[in-house]
Amino acid sequence: MALSEQLAKIFEQCEATQASDVHLAAGELPRFRLQGQLVPNPSFARLDGEGVDALAMELGLETLPLGCPDGTERVRTTLLRDGAIDGAITSPGGSRYRFNLYRDCGSTAVALRRLDNEFRSLDALGLPPQLANFCTCTDGLVVVTGPTGSGKSTTLATLIDQINRTRQGHIITIEDPVEFRHVSRKCLVNQRQVGRDARSFNGALIEALRQDPDVILVGEMRDLETIRTAITAAETGHLVFATLHAGDCAGAVERLVSAFPAAEQEGVRHQLALVLRGIFAQHLLPAVTGGRAAACELLVNTTAVANLIATGRSAQLYSVMETSANQGMVALDQSLADLLGRGRIAEVTAFALSRNPESLRRRVWIGRGFENG
Repeated sequence: MALSEQLAKIFEQCEATQASDVHLAAGELPRFRLQGQLVPNPSFARLDGEGVDALAMELGLETLPLGCPDGTERVRTTLLRDGAIDGAITSPGGSRYRFNLYRDCGSTAVALRRLDNEFRSLDALGLPPQLANFCTCTDGLVVVTGPTGSGKSTTLATLIDQINRTRQGHIITIEDPVEFRHVSRKCLVNQRQVGRDARSFNGALIEALRQDPDVILVGEMRDLETIRTAITAAETGHLVFATLHAGDCAGAVERLVSAFPAAEQEGVRHQLALVLRGIFAQHLLPAVTGGRAAACELLVNTTAVANLIATGRSAQLYSVMETSANQGMVALDQSLADLLGRGRIAEVTAFALSRNPESLRRRVWIGRGFENG
């Protein structure tokens, strides 16, 4: 679809300034997020309500199936009914954007997030290299968790890209929206967008099981039925990657279990103990030199971990991560201590996130003593 001149210029400015986000609202100048700060851009005219609405409708057409009749009216009706619409679009410059259209006191507003143009390595993202071990699994469930905006989609895209380059098979991604576009390399990659290519996450996941997949990416496990189907898919010989909103690895386990009725939870714990391959939790923190740095924790499903999950002792998973670095696990405080030791983040930032400030303080002093010989 050919873009309007105004939208094309907004994308061009975003890419020229390397802004991470763009916000459009009635009565305001377009605002661009530069180095974490949201600033108005005076090179554009102030937008009125009709102007923002027109840009929103233009973007909204990207969420509909190709050739959909009465597209603008369908977008408007959905926006009025639901209050918000998610989607993604590729700019004339080749950059991929995720967008959210939403109602704002009777007007329409737009939030755009610029995504990476290319896949980067785990090292370039500042992520632990042992994450790549999950790419060699033939089945099971891998969960990436963290707060909104913590980079979960980028991490999963990196893992899917590694599988695409190193294995032969069929990858199906189910997303809302499709953020990163994968070109088939060693693998055949099919990407389905909820709302445009499928009715729901769970519906697309059920359909995927009839499409001969080796690897399935579920963009978000939002509801009980999607979680249930994802576990079933992992049990039946598929490698399933999924995201979940939880603060840490132990919290992700409890979030998965608590989604089920009480009568099913004991059985679900035993299922998870069998099919879970690992959980990766991440946070993006402000870096001292600008930009952001990734702090993380990584839980690998060893025999000890599986036993704790099956018996409902998730709180003890923290201790296992603390003492199992030799098995590829990463504790959050160790990740924070590493970032501090390399001067990537400020102490106030690290201690604000630390689960155990005393443990973090000990790790920092040990690290400094080692460095000083």
